[in-house]
Amino acid sequence: MALTNASRKTTLWGTALIALIGLIHLLVVPEYFEFATYLGLLFILNALGSFASAVGIYLRKWWGWPLGVVMAGGAFFMYIESRTIGLPMLNEGWLDPPGVLSLVVEAIFVVMYLTRVRRRAPQGNEVSSAR
Repeated sequence: MALTNASRKTTLWGTALIALIGLIHLLVVPEYFEFATYLGLLFILNALGSFASAVGIYLRKWWGWPLGVVMAGGAFFMYIESRTIGLPMLNEGWLDPPGVLSLVVEAIFVVMYLTRVRRRAPQGNEVSSAR
């Protein structure tokens, strides 16, 4: 099946965005290991999952986008949670530059995924071909 130009762009943008999310998390690992080992390990896991997702999206594997949504959505949720409810041994402000950049990229990635899923979903007024 040949990729359309729009599909090719979506694949490349999705790959780039989730890879950027992984890179941001990887770059701040040393800083978060200083706060708490568990945070550094979570950031490493996010980076690995994000990079795996980038490979899956680029190779058009069915699991690439869903894995990316788990990584991006999970990181987005945990950033908000860490600044509201709090996490043990973490006292960060809302405007941490890598965190804000990551939030923006994560939100764009999730919106791209939802748009992609919505475009592929059958419309309610279509007649089933099984009849």
